[in-house]
Amino acid sequence: MLKLEHIKLPPGHRPEALRTEAARLLRIPPEDLLSLEILRRSVDAREGASLVYAAAVSVRDEAAVLRRSRRGVLPWEPPAPYRLPGPLPPPEIPPVVAGAGPAGLFAALTLAQAGQRPILLERGRPVEARKADVERFWSTGVLDLTSNVQFGEGGAGAFSDGKLNTGTKDPRHRFILECLTACGAPPDILIDAKPHVGTDYLHAVLQALRRQLMDLGTDIRFETRLTDLALQNGALAGITVEGPGGPAALPCRRLILCPGHSARDTFAMLHAKGVPMEAKPFAVGVRIEQRQADCDAAQYRQYAGHPGLPASTYKLSCHLPSGRGVFSFCVCPGGEVVAAASEAGRVVTNGMSEFARDRENINGALLVNVTPEDFGGSPLSGVAFQRRLEEAAYTLGGGGYRAPAQRVEDFLARRPSTGPGRVFPSYRPGVRWTNLWDCLPPFVAESLAEALPLLGRKLRGYDGPDAVLTAVESRSSSPVRILRDGACQSAVRGLYPCGEGAGYAGGILSAAADGIRCAEALLSRDSEGL
Repeated sequence: MLKLEHIKLPPGHRPEALRTEAARLLRIPPEDLLSLEILRRSVDAREGASLVYAAAVSVRDEAAVLRRSRRGVLPWEPPAPYRLPGPLPPPEIPPVVAGAGPAGLFAALTLAQAGQRPILLERGRPVEARKADVERFWSTGVLDLTSNVQFGEGGAGAFSDGKLNTGTKDPRHRFILECLTACGAPPDILIDAKPHVGTDYLHAVLQALRRQLMDLGTDIRFETRLTDLALQNGALAGITVEGPGGPAALPCRRLILCPGHSARDTFAMLHAKGVPMEAKPFAVGVRIEQRQADCDAAQYRQYAGHPGLPASTYKLSCHLPSGRGVFSFCVCPGGEVVAAASEAGRVVTNGMSEFARDRENINGALLVNVTPEDFGGSPLSGVAFQRRLEEAAYTLGGGGYRAPAQRVEDFLARRPSTGPGRVFPSYRPGVRWTNLWDCLPPFVAESLAEALPLLGRKLRGYDGPDAVLTAVESRSSSPVRILRDGACQSAVRGLYPCGEGAGYAGGILSAAADGIRCAEALLSRDSEGL
């Protein structure tokens, strides 16, 4: 077979146009194109807008086609499918996975398919109950500390845009995508250059994945929080959990720890137990909202609003003379800014989209990088820094988990906003119009103010006067790294720190891949009798 790249077509093209254009690029009659499989689809918005495909094709007389081909035609073989480790005898003491976010779910799936009958602990609730709890919080401002945007089945990613793109190549990624589609995710994620599932599909996928785990013998325990480790001679001997029936001790020799980036009580417990960990850089800032139609017009120009194009998105960054980096993160086209608090008296924002991405606004995090030099070098200093920001935002918002908000024009002028312009904030339970300079650290506010006009030159309208800034975005990544060796194991033998919360991933796909990686490492040691 051959791989044909750079097949460019206009939005809304007819299905047969892809075969016709492929044959033209290959310089063959259409009847000589025996088969075509789309490998990748992207949008090129540099000149108006077009759809760009890469495809695997089968042709008559492949050698002759290659001899006369132009650039973009290459020999191609389907990659070998990724295979999970083979089965092992189930251990007397089952392995435990703590946390049912992407890392924990795929770690548990890997162990379960190897016949290990793992125990999966999740401090929050199943996604059906969690969805109701989160909606209640957004409607009333009454926060459930057990079940919220951060805690519960699916982790923080269960209320997001469901992005599945990553900047790294890992053979596990295709396997994960195929697992998600088998559980009900849209099949487009297998070919889109920037795949996303959307919160609505994610919730259905999580329920299907749960059923699969249970069919494989996984013991899933919701509302069950890891509270302590029992250590003997530098190795894990057991754990204590707090569940519906109260505290309980469990024997445990192998624990894959997938805490999520907001499990601050877990970080404190691990630090007190002497588990090696360190503060790590992360980023803080605000969510910024513009009208989706304005973003589409800036990028797609004459094709804006075309039904054959997805809602436009962006990825922006700049490096300031101060040395600070300012960048967009977790952009949610056609989405909403959501209340993502997990602790009382602290305001946290995040972004979420459904698969259709059809709401009025686009929003994204606008973040400034921070390092231990900014907040102190002890392992939990970053947590304390985040909490101070979130408390300041809660106070400025006036309580009830309302968020402080400001128009960009007013932010740049350092004056309070009194109401919205053309862009209406989507955050619930609601916003208080104010001056964000009163809750952001000076270096963060100054960096945002310096960066906004620079980013506006890269994307017209990004820094428009009526764009809305909502504070505070503080949970972009974990503030700690739980140290592990090349075999994914802590200095505490039997403990496998894993995923985004442990400092080893950055998004749904990379976290899921790290969960598989840690499960592989555990199984490898068990197969060797270590």
